[in-house]
Amino acid sequence: FLEKPENTVDVVFVAKVDSSTLVRKPTMKWLKGKWLDLGSKAGKHLQFKETYDRNTKVYTYEMKLVKVVPGDAGGYRCEVTAKEKCDSCTFEISVEGEQRHTETDLRAGEDAGEDEGDLDFSALLKATKKSPQIEESDVWELLKSAHPSEYEKIAFKYGITDLRGMLKRLKKMKTVEPKVSDAFLRRLESAYSVQKGKKIVLSVEVVDPNVEVKWLKNGQEIKPSAKYIMESNGNIRTLTINKCTLADDAAYECVIGNDKCFTEVFVKEPPVTITKLLDDYHVVVGEKVEFEIEVSEEGAHVIWCFEDQELSREDKTGRYRFRKDGKRHSLIIQEAMLEDTGMFYVYTNGGHSKGELIVEEKELEILQSIADLTVKSAEQAMFKCEVSDEKVMGKWFKDGKEVQPSDRIKITHIGRMHRLTIDDVKPEDAGDYTFVPDGYALSLSAKLNFLEPPKIHLDVSGNMVSQNTIIVVAGNKLRLDVEITGEPAPTVTWTKGDKVVAETEGRVRVESRTGLSSFVIEGAEREDEGNYSITVTNPAGEDKANLFIKIVDVPDPPEHVKCTGVGEDCATIVWEPPKFDGGAPVKGYLMERKKKGSSRWTKLNFDVFEGTTYEAKRMIEGILYEMRVFAVNGIGVSVPSLNSKPFMPIAPTSEPTKLTVEDVTDTTCSLKWLAPEKIGAGGLDGYVIEFCKEGDTEWQVANTDLVERQSYTVRNLPTGEKMNFRVVAVNIAGRSPPAVLSQPVTVREIMEHPKIRLPRHLRTKYIRRVGETINLVIPFQGKPRPVAHWLKDGEPVDPKKVGIRNSNVDSVLFIRSAERDHSGKYTLVLKIENMEDQATLDIRIIDKPGPPLAVKVTDVWGFNAALEWKPPKDDGNCEISGYTIQKADMKTKEWFTVYEHNRRTNCTVSDLVMGNEYMFRVFSENLCGLSEDPSLSKNTATISKTGHLLIDKNPYRQNCIFTSDVNAAPKFTTPLVDRSVVAGYSTAISCSVRGFPKPKIIWMKNRMIIGEDPKYLMMNHQGVLTLNIRKPSTFDGGKYGCMAVNDLGQDEVECTLVVRGTLTMREREREREKSERERERERQREREREREKSERERERQREKRERERVSERERERERVRESERERERESERRERVREERE
Repeated sequence: FLEKPENTVDVVFVAKVDSSTLVRKPTMKWLKGKWLDLGSKAGKHLQFKETYDRNTKVYTYEMKLVKVVPGDAGGYRCEVTAKEKCDSCTFEISVEGEQRHTETDLRAGEDAGEDEGDLDFSALLKATKKSPQIEESDVWELLKSAHPSEYEKIAFKYGITDLRGMLKRLKKMKTVEPKVSDAFLRRLESAYSVQKGKKIVLSVEVVDPNVEVKWLKNGQEIKPSAKYIMESNGNIRTLTINKCTLADDAAYECVIGNDKCFTEVFVKEPPVTITKLLDDYHVVVGEKVEFEIEVSEEGAHVIWCFEDQELSREDKTGRYRFRKDGKRHSLIIQEAMLEDTGMFYVYTNGGHSKGELIVEEKELEILQSIADLTVKSAEQAMFKCEVSDEKVMGKWFKDGKEVQPSDRIKITHIGRMHRLTIDDVKPEDAGDYTFVPDGYALSLSAKLNFLEPPKIHLDVSGNMVSQNTIIVVAGNKLRLDVEITGEPAPTVTWTKGDKVVAETEGRVRVESRTGLSSFVIEGAEREDEGNYSITVTNPAGEDKANLFIKIVDVPDPPEHVKCTGVGEDCATIVWEPPKFDGGAPVKGYLMERKKKGSSRWTKLNFDVFEGTTYEAKRMIEGILYEMRVFAVNGIGVSVPSLNSKPFMPIAPTSEPTKLTVEDVTDTTCSLKWLAPEKIGAGGLDGYVIEFCKEGDTEWQVANTDLVERQSYTVRNLPTGEKMNFRVVAVNIAGRSPPAVLSQPVTVREIMEHPKIRLPRHLRTKYIRRVGETINLVIPFQGKPRPVAHWLKDGEPVDPKKVGIRNSNVDSVLFIRSAERDHSGKYTLVLKIENMEDQATLDIRIIDKPGPPLAVKVTDVWGFNAALEWKPPKDDGNCEISGYTIQKADMKTKEWFTVYEHNRRTNCTVSDLVMGNEYMFRVFSENLCGLSEDPSLSKNTATISKTGHLLIDKNPYRQNCIFTSDVNAAPKFTTPLVDRSVVAGYSTAISCSVRGFPKPKIIWMKNRMIIGEDPKYLMMNHQGVLTLNIRKPSTFDGGKYGCMAVNDLGQDEVECTLVVRGTLTMREREREREKSERERERERQREREREREKSERERERQREKRERERVSERERERERVRESERERERESERRERVREERE
């Protein structure tokens, strides 16, 4: 314990237990007296609380007494156990007014010590023994002067039953002088607790390890045995008590000479619980009663009590017998008496039970009971009964009131027969009649039924519209309460037509109560309408009433809602009236519309519309709409109709624009036009072309189906006639206004010279790669239709190699997969009678070139080598655009590109490495790319370390020796660059150096040489120096330097490395905002570019349309001029013919 309860008059007690060394949660018990466990008494009066502090590992236990009573006074003990460990402490509760009684009368037979109070039943039940009369002061003087081993004899002699209370009073009376022990280093604990049958060890520590100790129990020395084992181990002396019994519950002493220490051992006996409780009994006088219980332990002691008195086996009356059979205990009463009525109790040390016994007198026997009577008016009614005792008198009651004799009512008692006679029965005589014998708790009852014809009292004035007609609105509840009279209660039958309505539950049901029958319809429906009848019958007669229930409802929804016509912002809707008007005339309709795909409906009218055709306005063109209609009558509004099919308010387009004549023959006329300026949401389905002769008003349609193109040729026209033409645009809304030619057109073919309009990109050499597809479209013009044919290099083309397709306006040359033999000059010849036009195309099919020829090393000096070669034999049918030169070290055989797009057939390769031997290769290049294969050099170039270069593999220059001094001081060709990195991410810094002899490389940080630090990795690959820094921290920042040293000198470069810490949340947010702003600016610039691009595109389109319009006007003028020249030629011809005739 860290804190123990103290003796106090407070009502809350706190105990704290340290569990830091415990594996499991400890178990706490609160006890009153010796063994009474208070855990089973928890309730309103006694409350327990437990808390745990995880930080300190301390359990806090609280016991609270609510409204303390004098019975709560006494000794208490709290005990905590955990596996093999146990600790306990005792404390007392003092209640004002009880202490005096406790101290002055310890011999009163009411165990006023630890077992005192309401919770200790044993003190109330123990028999009091009368002790010898002696002065109280003499007893205490005797106890004070006596040895502790004599306490029990003196207490038994003078009738003191509370030994613990006696010891506590003696402790208070004695004044013990504290003294320091010279024999004990550690004394016995104040108290020990052990379970019955378990082992306990008492241990002390002495000063002298050789001293002998004695162990006493209640003042008697303990001898070593199998039960008591005494051990000595150095300064430790132990007493082990095996298999503790109740006899081991005593005071123990450890004695060394004149010094001793004391303790008390408490042996806890498991409480005996009641497993089968007492039953209650209800018997008559003279019957046998046997109360029986079962307890948890065999041989347990139980106490039987009746009310507040203990029942003893020494009872002189002999009315109670006790029986014990194993765990069963019985209390037997042979013949129960009235005074045995009450509560019987049984107690054990672990619980109690109670049972109630009720004893009654024997019942009176009924030989003949009274029976129900049914009589008519003015008849006689007689109730009679017979009991077993002739002397028994009784009284008659009607509906709880005593019946008094009169001229019509007679009460007689002859022997065992009792009669009640009623003459001239009237309706008020009906009721419940009861005969009650005097002195007995019983009664005989019967009913007098008065016959009365049934009668229906129908009152439906609130629902009536005509005689026996009830109107109910559909969906409402109808409850028709019909009052019924008649004796006996008549039988009620409801029918609809020939069908009986008998359901008592459900939507349509019949509810019955005394004198009332209710017909109920929950949520009236149309099928509930009809003729109903109610019939009531009883033995006295029958009555019937007829009703007609009419159900009125909202009408059905309108039908066949559809759109019959649309405009630019309006639509015409029609529908049919509902089939059923709901029993009331339809007053009109309400309309709603919504956009297709939406769920939001818009009301079109708030006042009822009486017609069935409605024009909806203020709609948006090009939007699909749906309509629905509601019908309205005097009851309400119907559910909506089915949605109409989606419709779209649209308007016809404007007229087509720029209608012109494109071509005229002897029987045809080709027209051309542009789309309408305003098309609208209805789109454009096509065009209708119409024509008529000049002067006629009847227009003929030239096309049976709509024309989607913006050109059309009208055929089968009469030659030489003047015809008017017009074009109409058509969409879902109908025809647009027509576009009409400004003047009639004469149907007559006009001769036109053939002319080839060669595209601009074909006027120069047309180059394609091998395998590509060639599809050339060459437009031409001429009337009548020209004849076109193709030539290749002056010969007709082979149709197996080249595909040709000719039409009225163009000729197509098609090659599916181009080959080099397709190259050549292609000529298109266009003929009309004796007129001709030609156009020539130069087509060249190219391929990759072959490799160069005779690549060789012509000269080597210092770190340089000179190469020469010849152009390839096959140039791929295309001019060679350049050469690509590569070199490779003979050791690594890795190729590196030296020059690209070199136009000459020679070059000089520099920066070769001393001591290496090199070979070279060359690729040729044209428009198709590099040649498939390179050409290797016939000889190699060797760079000597001493500066002497020998080219011994050159077949053209044998024994050529060049001498030069190649030793050089170190020189950094690429310096270090300042870096800024983020902490935790590996980085590297690089530079390059050249020098001979090979320089020694030294890396430094802040002018300090970097040694063999595993954080750094230094690499040197052919003069490229790299310092890798693994996961740098902010301390790795600073100035880094690289020094190269050889015999000829040294060189050094430096850079600054900044290592940034990981960004904070705010910095990351700022970086995110900054990047977001950058992206926004980039998006803005992109939108600006897109806008400028679209503006340029629109400008180009505008210029293109303008050019087309100008060219169209020019062509139109040219056609007009041509027609005028034709007319002039025609007039001149006619004039010549006339002159010749003349």
